Amino acid sequence: MKPSITAAVIASCLFIGLPTTTVADSEDVVVENAWARASIGVNRPGAAYMTIRNNGTDSATLVGLETPLSMMPDIHETKTDANGVSSMAPAGDIMIPPGESVSLEPGGLHAMLMRPQIKMVEGETFPLTLNFADGGTLTVDVPILGISARGPEG
Repeated sequence: MKPSITAAVIASCLFIGLPTTTVADSEDVVVENAWARASIGVNRPGAAYMTIRNNGTDSATLVGLETPLSMMPDIHETKTDANGVSSMAPAGDIMIPPGESVSLEPGGLHAMLMRPQIKMVEGETFPLTLNFADGGTLTVDVPILGISARGPEG
């Protein structure tokens, strides 16, 4: 029986000293509908998508990502110009006002998983840690859907 990504990722976390379970300093920030697509291999970047909701009374600023699945996780944004040409670039810090949410979705903001270390296999999960400006973190297990998935609902 082949070990799952989850087991390999947790072992990697322990080996390189990354936290395997962390929570934000408060429960004000929640992640909903996290998902990623399966990959063919490790030679192309992957991406993860989710909605980040701020139920608190203060703004929350997402400043970075960590996952043992990728050596260079980052928030990127895809934009399409008036000529229909799309480009992608790092988005920088993402501020989420109180009572609002930010969607990371195909064709917009997304968690870019550059230099993947493990093939993303349908049916498995991997941990993704969101780092906030106030020092808080939130780790979510991201389910890996089929290679042509368009979202968690189908």
